[in-house]
Amino acid sequence: MTRHGINILGRAFLAIAWCAPFVGASEPPKTASPGTVNYVEGQVSIGSQTLSAKSIGSAVLAPQQTLTTGQGKAEVLLTPGVFLRVGDQSAVEMISPNLTDTEVAIDRGEATVEVATIHPQNRLIVDEGSSKTRLVKDGFYNFNADTGDVRVFSGKAELQEADRRVTIDGGHDVTLTNPTLKAVGFNKEASEDDLYQWSSLRSSYVAQANADIAPEYYAGIGYGPWYGAGWYWDPWFAGYTFIPGDGIFYSPFGWGFYPPFFYGGFGWSGGRYYGGYHYDHHFDPHSVAPQRYAHAWGGPRGGFAPGGAYHAGGFGGAHADGGFHDGGGFRGGGGFGGGRR
Repeated sequence: MTRHGINILGRAFLAIAWCAPFVGASEPPKTASPGTVNYVEGQVSIGSQTLSAKSIGSAVLAPQQTLTTGQGKAEVLLTPGVFLRVGDQSAVEMISPNLTDTEVAIDRGEATVEVATIHPQNRLIVDEGSSKTRLVKDGFYNFNADTGDVRVFSGKAELQEADRRVTIDGGHDVTLTNPTLKAVGFNKEASEDDLYQWSSLRSSYVAQANADIAPEYYAGIGYGPWYGAGWYWDPWFAGYTFIPGDGIFYSPFGWGFYPPFFYGGFGWSGGRYYGGYHYDHHFDPHSVAPQRYAHAWGGPRGGFAPGGAYHAGGFGGAHADGGFHDGGGFRGGGGFGGGRR
């Protein structure tokens, strides 16, 4: 095929990709409330209701209901920017799903809580046995009802057991069966179990969904009006992501959550270009390692650096998985992008 023919094909692909967000926008944008199930794999149920991939976004863990897992895991949304993740052979009860008063109980097994942002008005409580632990800072928390551990990888928590209160800083653990009820240091790397790794993977996916969908809300483009900080549905990732209303927030794993205006002039959202790279609309986040796509928005922590986004030079040839690279295209000097540092 001639270079002219490739350019025509590239423009055709561009036109299709540019229209793609509006196909997804045929449904009203979805927002979520605390208790919404955002991901399941394996054996997961709420009461007698068995959950599957079709339950994502529609199933909600209501007050006094319990989510249980067999050989399976689940992700449940709490307040915007807070993710509850439940491990194998576990049970978690929803006590209160209110935005300012959110409380869950770990009845059996293990669960983690990722907090990308929390406000002083948020009363975020995790019960384990007769103890109540309030999460007061951004961070990553692990609760194991089988061993009686409350573990803070990063952040800060305040645990209350009867009339005793313990402050748990990052890198410290409290064992509820220990009569002294004292926070002691632990080896973080040695404690990165299967649920920790799964939580880290899920964290990367929801952050990628933020990079995918947040630009669609810039100036009302694509998915319509912007309602401020909250959970927003990304049809391409088949789940919710957190989009802040102002400022940039980072997950405990270093992935960024950006507001729509951050992307206003940073890339071409229709073809999923960010910082000089692209996303494939048909990327399956459940079957492809996130490392393959981390470069698309720069990976953990940092900022989009000058000198690498799109610039003039025309659209080049069509790339195999949806991008346009040849002939200048959407990369090179000028603009913003070039990955993150």
